Parts: sequence; C-alpha cells; structure tokens
Amino acid sequence: MKHKSSIVTRRNLLQGTGAILATAVAPSWVSAQKASPPQNRSSTMGVMDELSKYMADAKYRILPPDVAEKAKEHLLDTFAAMVSGTELPPAMVALDFARFNGGEKTATVVGSDLLCGPADAAFVNGMLAHADEADDSHSPSHSHPGCAVVPAALATGEIFGIDGKHFLRAITLGYDIGTRVSMTLGGLQFQMKTHRSSHSIANNFGAAAAAGCSAGLGVQQMRWLMDYAAQQASGIAAWQRDTHHVEKSFVFGGAPARNGVGAALLVHFGANGVDDIFSGPDNFLMAFGPEADPMGLVDGLGERFEVTQPNIKKWTVGSPIQAPLDAMQSILQEHAFQLDQLEKVVVRIATSEARTVNDRSMQDIPCSR
Repeated sequence: MKHKSSIVTRRNLLQGTGAILATAVAPSWVSAQKASPPQNRSSTMGVMDELSKYMADAKYRILPPDVAEKAKEHLLDTFAAMVSGTELPPAMVALDFARFNGGEKTATVVGSDLLCGPADAAFVNGMLAHADEADDSHSPSHSHPGCAVVPAALATGEIFGIDGKHFLRAITLGYDIGTRVSMTLGGLQFQMKTHRSSHSIANNFGAAAAAGCSAGLGVQQMRWLMDYAAQQASGIAAWQRDTHHVEKSFVFGGAPARNGVGAALLVHFGANGVDDIFSGPDNFLMAFGPEADPMGLVDGLGERFEVTQPNIKKWTVGSPIQAPLDAMQSILQEHAFQLDQLEKVVVRIATSEARTVNDRSMQDIPCSR
C-alpha cells in the first residue's frame, strides 16, 4: 500500500505523533452538529438509530478544542504505557504469539521492529498498554478505555491510511461508546453482581467503535459492527485471581482491541448481521443487563465526551493506590524519616476500592506491598 505524506503511517505516526495531532482541530472551531433525534426516542430502536448515525458521522465531527486536547493527552499516555510495558511478561507472551501467528506485515507493534496484521498488532499493543498498569482509568464505567481503544484505532488507521484528524476522532468515539455501554449496565455494581468484567465489555465496544470509525463505516455498517461487538463481549472477573498480570492485560487490552479490529474489518469486507443488537428477542441488554435503561447508550452524546473523564496515572499501580501513594509522597516531603523509624502504615480508602487492592497477590495491584 502506498501512503501519502499526509496520512498516518508507521513512520510519521510514531516519530511525529505530536506534529500530526497538532492538526487534529480546525484553526477556527465550528461546534459539532449533533445528529437529529430519531422520531421515536422513547423506543430502543430509536436509540440504535441515534447511536449508529452518531458513530458514522464521527469521522467528520469537529471536536471542541478542550476535548481534542484531552484526547491527545490520553493518546500519548497510552503510547507511553505501551512503551513502559514492552519488557514485561504480558508483552513477551503477546510478541511471541504474534510472531508465531505470522500473517501480512502491515501494522506497527509499538516499541519493537515487529510488523504484523492489524488484528495481531492491536492485540499486542493492547497487551503492552496494560502490562505496566500505567494506562488510564475511567471510574464511572469501571474500565480502562485507552489500552484497547488506541491500539484498535492505530492498527485500523494504518490499514486505511487515515489522517491525524480522523485518527483522533476515532479514539474519541471509542471512549464515548465503550464507556456508555458499561455505564448503562451499571459499571462496578454490574461487575460485582454478575461476576462479568466491566473492563472487558466496555473496551470491546470501545475498540470496535474506534476501529469502525477508522475504517469509515456507514450508518448501516455501524449497526452490524455493534452486533459483532456484542457477540464478542466476554470476560469474567476471575482475572482478579491472576498473579502475573498477563491474563489481566489480555482481558483489559489485548482481546478487546483484537476483537474490535476484527469486527470492523469483517463488516468492511461485507459481513451483515442483526440491525439492532440492543432491542428485540435475545438482545444484548436482555442477556447482560435486563434492568438497564437503553437510553444510557446515547445519554449526552455530542455534549459529554468521555475522553475528558478518565484519570491519567502518576504511578504504575492500580487506580485505588494512586491517592495513598500521593499522600505518602506528601508525608515524606514534609516529614522525612528512615525505614527503621516506621512502625506501621494505616491506609483508609473506600470499601469499593479496598476490595480491589487489599490482600491481593497480583503484581502492581496490592496496596500492602
């Protein structure tokens, strides 16, 4: 494939990310036009009408400057997380898998000289992005969107030769869609009640949306994309018993990113499916959250951009440990002491967060060591 100098390629994306993204917002910003409300907003079918049109229009939607800046921050933060994860166990497993899998060498694996097919590249980069527990986290949806959304947009964007504006809009859409699916289901409470992984489900839909936008899918194709994303939605909370952070990287980043790219390419090459996976017999919400309000899927679309909401981590540890480490740093700056002077440390955090980091054996997750 021949690439022009204005498109995203392995060379100009990874070497000149900042320069590319600087053009992601038009100099004179025009407010994004929201999709016209469907005639029957009260029905679930009306939700899919609005959702699919919003998704198809995303590649043309000019982002507000503050949203674009946040999207750039999370893009660069995710790249940094990929680089920091390159020599950790999840990366070693994923790289060996991709080398064995072979395939067309068209997409970049960050931090290496390996090129592979788009689905494998998304998979490896997703594993890299979560390997060091350095990726962003979105509290309302109980997910880490960047580690799946960015790899999916990157791999698909390379294949279709999209420019910097399109790339940034694809990432923003991924954050908007994936997090809303999880929030509609109930986020943390959904995971605690069903034992399914909110992180995997959110990222599965987010990666699919980002990849579909990068592929330039139309309204009808976006309907089918959501169908295939729903059919691949998986992940159970048993990853919390993982001790080496490999399965966790697979559940949060690798598998959702690969699934999203695969779904987008399948639809691009002609696959059709169910027109509305969120309504009708045996639909997604009926299977995963019978009490969920489908209006949550489109709540605030075009007004509330979820890419502005996630936390960017200062420390390469689980999200609930960020505040205790900040507090410890402040204490040390004000009252320097030696280890032999320390009798005990008492950490008090919210119960919902304590269950994530208390007495855990997984690397980078326990607060007690």
